[in-house]
Amino acid sequence: MNILEQLAATIESRKDADPESSWTAKLLAKGPEKCAEKFGEEAVEAIIEAVKGDRARLTSEAADVLYHLLVMLAARDVSLTDVLAELDQRQGTSGIAEKAARGTV
Repeated sequence: MNILEQLAATIESRKDADPESSWTAKLLAKGPEKCAEKFGEEAVEAIIEAVKGDRARLTSEAADVLYHLLVMLAARDVSLTDVLAELDQRQGTSGIAEKAARGTV
């Protein structure tokens, strides 16, 4: 099990935890909308660090983005396994072809 799988499992285990005992449980208790909002905030922070060119800060913010993405997914009962299966399905397909197939080009 890799670190993302471990983190996803930890997040899943916190769904029913006391919100006062865990930051993850507190976020999840606030609902999917708050989890999405927090993910968006972290994504913006990562973008800012990418523009600034601070590698260490970008690395830290990217870790926050991944964590909050997994929390947001858990809030909507979408598993990391589901996302990885989607990526696996797309593997070997041109991004342009994949977007065309979805009608987004």
